Amino acid sequence: MGVSTPKILMSNQNRDAEYTMGRSEEETQRLIEQSQLYDDVTRRFFLRSGIAKGMKVLDVGSGAGDVALTLAEFVGPEGKVIGVDVNPDILKTAQDRAEAAGFSNIEFIAGDVRTLELPNDFDAIVGRLVLLYMADPVEALKQLVTHLHSGGIIAFQDTELELYRTVIHPDTPLINQLIEWGLTVFERSGAHLNMGMELYRVFVDAGLPEPTLHFEAPMGGPEGWPGFEYLANSFRSLVPLMEAYGIATAEEIDIDTLADRIQAEVTTSKRPLLLPPHITAYASLST
Repeated sequence: MGVSTPKILMSNQNRDAEYTMGRSEEETQRLIEQSQLYDDVTRRFFLRSGIAKGMKVLDVGSGAGDVALTLAEFVGPEGKVIGVDVNPDILKTAQDRAEAAGFSNIEFIAGDVRTLELPNDFDAIVGRLVLLYMADPVEALKQLVTHLHSGGIIAFQDTELELYRTVIHPDTPLINQLIEWGLTVFERSGAHLNMGMELYRVFVDAGLPEPTLHFEAPMGGPEGWPGFEYLANSFRSLVPLMEAYGIATAEEIDIDTLADRIQAEVTTSKRPLLLPPHITAYASLST
């Protein structure tokens, strides 16, 4: 889910979680689809947090570049966006997309944002779907804020997977099964399933001001809603780890028919499909 993140297997508490969604051209396309579905959530988040024209912003875990592209609109040509990701290959896609969109105010850097030598004059540091994969999100934020100037903005958007179980219902057996499979693979990979709800604690424990928080999630039910295909493609990316962990096989999931089966169940049950909820948190450092 979300932007590209560290892919080191968790063997102890000091290691990051494995990037659950894997690395492939299909996963890169899924990330782009995901950004389209969550674009309104992220744009409202940036407006609320105070991202504005002329700012210099650090984008943590840029992935295919979607967050950086949105930030480039917000800061305008007089601003600057620096996007960092551990996966140099996906940053080539991000750079190509930035050039195709005509943005000259974005720079992408490959590496771990926690260890790279970066300037300390950023107006804002943002990240979408990155903290859930970090072994110690509190320490990560402590390191990141050293790159902010006084009065700078720290803003992170992450998923809250634990709450996803609340949509389980007797009339949606397929969706129920997908939820359990999905949560199990994320848990086994070492990801923080409750990162969304943990954002408040992470900010406070990192010595930051108490953040302002919002909870949002795309929902849909009409025929042709892109959320059905997006969820199926998410499981396409999850299959390798699901098989490696013995959770489910490609044959059991039957990816090629999954989107149609999900939509059929929504139609029959008259219960809309809820995509993974996101929680946004932002705060400004004291001036």
